[in-house]
Amino acid sequence: MLRLGHRIKTVLLQVHSIAGLVLAVLLCLIALTGTIMSFEDEIVDHLNAGILQVVPRTAPALLPDELVARLKGVPDAGKVAAITLSSDPSAAVHVRFARDEQGARPSSLYVDPYDGSVLGVPRGEDFFATVRRLHRWLLIPGDAKGWGRQITGVAALGLMVMLVSGLVLRWPRRASSVKMWLKPNLGLSGRGLHRSLHAVIGTWVLPIYLVMTLTGLWYSFDWYKDGVVWLLSRPHVAAAKMQPKQARAAGRAEPAPAVGFDRAWATLRQEESGGFARVQLTLPVGPGTVMRIRSWPKDSTLESMRDEFRIDAFSGQVISAERYADKTLGEKAIASVLDIHRGAVLGWPGKLAFMIAAALMPLFAVTGVLLYLSRRKLRPSRQRATLGDDVADRAGDRQVATLGDTKGQLDGIELRKVHQIGRVP
Repeated sequence: MLRLGHRIKTVLLQVHSIAGLVLAVLLCLIALTGTIMSFEDEIVDHLNAGILQVVPRTAPALLPDELVARLKGVPDAGKVAAITLSSDPSAAVHVRFARDEQGARPSSLYVDPYDGSVLGVPRGEDFFATVRRLHRWLLIPGDAKGWGRQITGVAALGLMVMLVSGLVLRWPRRASSVKMWLKPNLGLSGRGLHRSLHAVIGTWVLPIYLVMTLTGLWYSFDWYKDGVVWLLSRPHVAAAKMQPKQARAAGRAEPAPAVGFDRAWATLRQEESGGFARVQLTLPVGPGTVMRIRSWPKDSTLESMRDEFRIDAFSGQVISAERYADKTLGEKAIASVLDIHRGAVLGWPGKLAFMIAAALMPLFAVTGVLLYLSRRKLRPSRQRATLGDDVADRAGDRQVATLGDTKGQLDGIELRKVHQIGRVP
């Protein structure tokens, strides 16, 4: 049984090492870009503090369609795709534009809600958009429809394999000892120090990496996303979310009616009679007339704590209403995948902890490579091939212990001879 355990650990060590060597650079890239985005909202708000607020006035704010009409004369302004409005009379309106024919999206604008004047382009938006594309899709063409999405998913699966195999290899003989699990031995040097840092700090961040991996797979594989929805949602909710998207009908398309914001905006204000903090109205991408609207209540503390509506922008009819307060615990977890992924569900301490954990990924890559190279250098290749790395370590330890015992016996014999010559009792 002991021999079987040694073989299992030997195989796990090889799997852990190979996965780490193959994925080290990719995982470091994904982790470091995630570190940069940890406090994106706070950084962007700080950089654009001068254009986020306006002086409140007694005159009523302009309706969304009037704001859009006044932006037509702005140079380089494309087709408006979404507008974010706030119940705060001193908050500016955030306007986003649709992609052009080349697939590029113009920079968004902050606009005065009272006269439609442009306050400025938000600084840092393009930078974080590029970092986000690098984090999710590795800047591979096609974005979510390209190969980058699957590559990052494979990296997440590889990290999952390393977490499980590393935990098994890390399991100490005194598993109940907190010191064995959590205290690194900084008095060591060389390979011993590398091993201590790799194992102990890896134990610290293992729960965070596990959460990051499980939530990150949500954005990479549709089969994983559908499985989570089926597991955590009510049957009718899961059936609605897992419906395949309908392909556009081929042939001559009927002209779609002109779609604006005002009718849907009026319907939403009736639906949200209790008030809201801010609302995002998004026009349909295709020829349809159904508009997606997200509404954040005044007591919401997370980006995921929002109500979602589907409203016909032409008739003002409510197609569907999905309120956060009516969701089950599992459905709230699904809605909060992004906040869980970056630790925002725990407030700023959680975001800080997740940021530090992501920033430590290069440490495991460096120490892992050093440990692999030291194993290759210190052990005879024949012993490695015959016994395996873990058993070879034990064989080396036994050799050292045997040499120590032999030296002790020789020292005892030499001391007895000295005593006899000196007639020491």
